Amino acid sequence: MSSDDQYFLDTLSSIPNDVRRYSAEVADTIDRQFDMIAKSIRETLSSTTWIPESARPILSRQTVTPPPPPVHSTLYERAQDWAVRHKEILALIAVSATATGILVYRRRRKYNKKRRARRASNGARKEVIVIAGPPHEPVLRTLALDLERRGFIIYVVANNSEDERHIHNESRADIRPLLIETFDSTISQGAIDQFNKFLLSPQHAFPGAAPHTLNLVGFILIPDNLYPSGPVETLAPEIWSDALNAKVLAPIAITQAFLRTICDFKPRVLVLTPSIVPSLTPPFHSIESSVVAALGAFTTSLARELGTMAIDVCHFKLGTFDYGGLGRNHHQHSNKLQAINGPRADVLSWPATARAAYAKNYFTLSASSATATTNINRNNKGSSFRELHNSVFDALTDDGRPPRVWHVGSGSLVYDIVGAWVPAGIVGWMLGIRQVEPSAMPAPSSSSSSSASSPPASASASRAPQNDDDGETARFGEVSETSMHLPGWEKVEGGAR
Repeated sequence: MSSDDQYFLDTLSSIPNDVRRYSAEVADTIDRQFDMIAKSIRETLSSTTWIPESARPILSRQTVTPPPPPVHSTLYERAQDWAVRHKEILALIAVSATATGILVYRRRRKYNKKRRARRASNGARKEVIVIAGPPHEPVLRTLALDLERRGFIIYVVANNSEDERHIHNESRADIRPLLIETFDSTISQGAIDQFNKFLLSPQHAFPGAAPHTLNLVGFILIPDNLYPSGPVETLAPEIWSDALNAKVLAPIAITQAFLRTICDFKPRVLVLTPSIVPSLTPPFHSIESSVVAALGAFTTSLARELGTMAIDVCHFKLGTFDYGGLGRNHHQHSNKLQAINGPRADVLSWPATARAAYAKNYFTLSASSATATTNINRNNKGSSFRELHNSVFDALTDDGRPPRVWHVGSGSLVYDIVGAWVPAGIVGWMLGIRQVEPSAMPAPSSSSSSSASSPPASASASRAPQNDDDGETARFGEVSETSMHLPGWEKVEGGAR
C-alpha cells in the first residue's frame, strides 16, 4: 500500500469523529437557544395579568445570598492593610528615613565635636597659622579670633604700621602682626627668614619648662572682598589697575614670598574667595568676576604644583553669612546707604550714551542686590560663622587628604550650580536685566562722542565702605535732587524710593 492510499484511509476514518463532534456542538447550541426562548416565554407569561394565576407557569425560586455585613476596621487595621498592599513604597520610605537619620546624626555629631589645637607636652601652644589679608576684613577678624580661641598661635600679615596697629588693638597675646612689605622682595624675604628662625628656635612656656618648637600648620589667604562695579565702558584703566594690583597681584606676591616656608614646613594652604557673584557673572561686576576667576585659576595651578610635594591646597568658596554677632550694624547701615546711593552717584559720572544704555539695568540690579542683602540681614538667613570656623579647622587638622573645593555659607553651592547649568538668559531675567529699546538710545553727536572717548574715573571706586554715615547721607541728598534729570530714569525712580 502506497503512502497516498494510507493518507486517504486516515482521512476517511477521521470523518465520523468530526461529524459526531460537529453535530454535538450544533445540538448543544440549539438546546441553549431553546432554553433561553422557553425561559423568556415563562417569564413573560408569569408576569401577564390577563392569564389566570393557576395557568401561569411557576418560576423556580432562587436563593439570594445577602451581602456580608460591613466590617468596621480600626485605624491600626487599615494601616496594616495599606502596608501589606504597598510593600515597595513602605520599603522606600524606610530606607529614605534611615539614610536621612544617619546623615543628620553624622552632621550634628561633626558639628558639635570638640575642636582644639594640639599642644606641647608642657601644655604650651605649638601650632602656628599665618593669615594673609586685610586686617579690617570681617571674615579675617572672626576667623583669627576663633582659631586663637581653639589654641593656635595666629600671625596676621601686616603691610604697614596702620595694619599692625589694627592687629594690636585686638589685645590678644596670641594674635600677632607679621610686618611684610608685599612688593619689596628684599625686605619681605628678610622678615620671612626671621620668622622661620623663630619657628625653629626652642621655646620655653615658662622658666624651667622643657623647650619645644613651633610648627606651621596652616597658611590662609583671604583677599579683599570689596570690588568696584559698573559697566566696562565707564571703568577707567586706573580702576582696573588698582583692583588687579591690590586683589590679584598682592595675594600672589604674598603667597610667593611664603612658598619656601610652605615647602619646608608643609602646612595646608587655604584660599578664601566669594562665590555668589562670580558664579552668576552678572553684568556690571566685571572686576569682581575677573579677579575671582584669576584667583581660582591661580589656586588650581598652585594646588597642582604643591601636590607633587604632598602639600594640600583647599579653595573655599564663600556664600552669605550672618554678621549680626560681629557688631556690624554701622557697616550694614553704610552698605545699605551705599547700595541705594552708589548707583546714582556712579550714573552721574557716565557719558550720556552710557547712561541711556546701562542706567536702567544698572540701577535695577543694584536695587535688587540691596533688597536681597536687607532681607538676609533682617530675616537672619545667612549661615552662621561657626560653619566657616568648623570647616577651616577641619581642613587644617583632619587626617587624610581634605577636599580641594569647599562650599561654605548660604547659597554658595546653589549659585555655583545655577551659574554652571542654568542658561545665561534665565539668570539675567531672574536678576531683572532687560533689553534696552533702541528708541531709548540718544542720537550720536560730536559732544557725546568726545565725552565718551575720554572716560572719567568712575565713581564706583568711591564705593568702598565709608566709616562716616553723615557723609553718606549728605551725598544721598545731593544726588537725589539731580537724579530725576537722567534719561530713562523716571521709570525706575519710584522703585528706589
